[in-house]
Amino acid sequence: MSGRARRWAVVVAAGRGERFGGSTPKQYTPLLGRPALSWSLAALLASPAVDGVVVALAPGDRRWKRLPESRDPRVRTCVGGDRREASVARALAALALLARDGDWVIVHDAARPCLRREDLAALISATRGDPVGGLLAVPVPDTLKVDDGRGRSARTAERVGLWRALTPQIFRYGLLRRALALCIERERAVTDEASAVEALGLRPRLVPGRADNIKLTTLADRDLAEAILRAGGRK
Repeated sequence: MSGRARRWAVVVAAGRGERFGGSTPKQYTPLLGRPALSWSLAALLASPAVDGVVVALAPGDRRWKRLPESRDPRVRTCVGGDRREASVARALAALALLARDGDWVIVHDAARPCLRREDLAALISATRGDPVGGLLAVPVPDTLKVDDGRGRSARTAERVGLWRALTPQIFRYGLLRRALALCIERERAVTDEASAVEALGLRPRLVPGRADNIKLTTLADRDLAEAILRAGGRK
């Protein structure tokens, strides 16, 4: 591979967010006066290490054009799919004329608005020479219980070695395309990009991140996200 490996970001914003509730998709829920998607893009666009961004949008999305980020020359869009792996695969296809197999792809959730720039920098630094790539993650601190199927605790699960996966996650462009194509071919649901890479028999690097890099899942998460953004001095 000749020349510097570039870094492209993919932001998954095609979800309908059924669990979130309300009439506004969670990627557009307002947080301190800005849609969540704007916050999620902020750390990526602020990084000098990111060469460009592709946002995978839901079909017929009419809200995107209202965001100032939609006019940023580094940002392009594609139509996402019904599932995460399809959205990311389509975003990678949109980069086909720009990205080389050895370039890096940073995948981030639109519904994770609290990403800190230092966490993104740490992820990029930790995987710079890694043969596989990696993801931000947090060790599980809580005691874990296994449900017996009737709403009762059957046993306590061993938490040693368990991590909670976050985004962003970073992998080589060619590797990630192959991993997602295999999962799609086998109709294997993908909850994050690391699981697709793991299906190839590879082991992504776990990079410690901040626990407050939360994902908006229910309406109750909105107040927490605003508190985190406010505490971090984000504007």
